Amino acid sequence: MRRIMIADGSDVVRKVGKRILSGLDYLVLEASNSLEALVRCEADLPNVVIVDSTMDGALELIGNIRMLPKGDTVRIFYCVVEADLRKMMMGKRAGADDFLLKPFDRKILTNVFANLSIAA
Repeated sequence: MRRIMIADGSDVVRKVGKRILSGLDYLVLEASNSLEALVRCEADLPNVVIVDSTMDGALELIGNIRMLPKGDTVRIFYCVVEADLRKMMMGKRAGADDFLLKPFDRKILTNVFANLSIAA
């Protein structure tokens, strides 16, 4: 089973994401801050990480995941509230593979992650 982590300060966002992604046969891990996310990644690296751009230390978290052993194999989605090119480029430079727009819903997550699990 593929593992995905949602690193977001909002309990609601994590719970909604977990409910949707669990239905797509992902084992969903949660982290409420960057430090918790990094500690969890060091212990058991997930296949995919969704990082909220408004979380303190979000860019550093992405860079730190990339420096972990096999960190280059993790698919990282940088989650932004609006299509802000400057913020998106900062995420890309830090090591994000792709972007998600918030708020996300069942349709968006299903489109992105159902296809991702087929490709894996």
